Amino acid sequence: MNNIGNTALTILEFVIAFGALILLHELGHFIFARLSKIKVEEFGIGYPPKMVRLFRAGGTDFTLNWIPFGGFCRMKGEDQNDTEPGSFLSAKPINRFITLLGGSAFNLLIGFLLITYLFTRIGSPDVTKVQISDVTADTPAAVSGIQVGDIISTVNGTQIDSMEKLSAEISTHLGQPLEIVLIRDGSEVNVVATPREEWPENQGPLGITITNPSVKVSFLKALPSAAVTTLDQGYQLIMLPVRLISGQIAPSEARMVSVKGIYDIYAQVQTADKEEAAQNPEMAGLNTLYFFAVISVALGYTNLLPIPALDGGRILFLLPELLFKKKIPAALEGRVHMVFFALLIALMVVLIINDIVNPVLLPR
Repeated sequence: MNNIGNTALTILEFVIAFGALILLHELGHFIFARLSKIKVEEFGIGYPPKMVRLFRAGGTDFTLNWIPFGGFCRMKGEDQNDTEPGSFLSAKPINRFITLLGGSAFNLLIGFLLITYLFTRIGSPDVTKVQISDVTADTPAAVSGIQVGDIISTVNGTQIDSMEKLSAEISTHLGQPLEIVLIRDGSEVNVVATPREEWPENQGPLGITITNPSVKVSFLKALPSAAVTTLDQGYQLIMLPVRLISGQIAPSEARMVSVKGIYDIYAQVQTADKEEAAQNPEMAGLNTLYFFAVISVALGYTNLLPIPALDGGRILFLLPELLFKKKIPAALEGRVHMVFFALLIALMVVLIINDIVNPVLLPR
């Protein structure tokens, strides 16, 4: 297959897989809406215009739509001031809360299960240890003698028991020599490396890529580690602004990306998968699976951000009614969501342009 054919196939695979994660998000809303006695008027595969109604069940039209990406769950009176029985607004606040939470809950569950499966294949990470997974040539790490597979024990006498601690030690000593103790083949190795104050966008101060060493486990034993990994992704999202402000990470490391940027990452993960599969066929597809696990978890958490037009923003407007029995007028809420939806579309356009002009590159 030529390059054009390979690119087209990669795009098609990405659209199907990413669209499936969005469809599963909507399925979460659908299931919890039905459990909450909220009428779902239409559950669509893809986006309008409508191609055909597949069937009708339980008062819901299941449709296939012309834009073949994702899907939607249209609940009765969801975007209107409709308080008739069975409508979204007529449901109890707790039922509306559960329904809004359902989409993200499904994405988090799917991501969690995928991560659990991956841990049974590649091993569960030991989050108390930091291991070198890649060293870029002609960087401070390469010059100092740091090697792939090394475990970082201490930096300037500080015990390194998490990636965050290593990042903090490096970011607070830019331009200063670091005394690093490594564990290599069971023995201690001492090196000195000076993190750069400026570095290429797809590198870091030292020029290393880090991970946690792993041990293969059964499915049941992988569950706790997968739960910690899933929760940690949410923690990293919450702490991102703090780390940016404190200088623990560079702005380039916290870059927002559009769907185009996510595709760029996917294409590079696919390339890495093929290279790894050529060396070890048993590892074929695992990088791609992990990519979609991370994306599924990211979709779950991002939709819970308290931003109007997202599920988290709608939950934010629901909280006064849920906690204090004080309902915000539906018309006011609708206008706020509309304004923020327009802003999100504008932001997405800007991000797409940036991702076209400045494509996302993973460190190699």
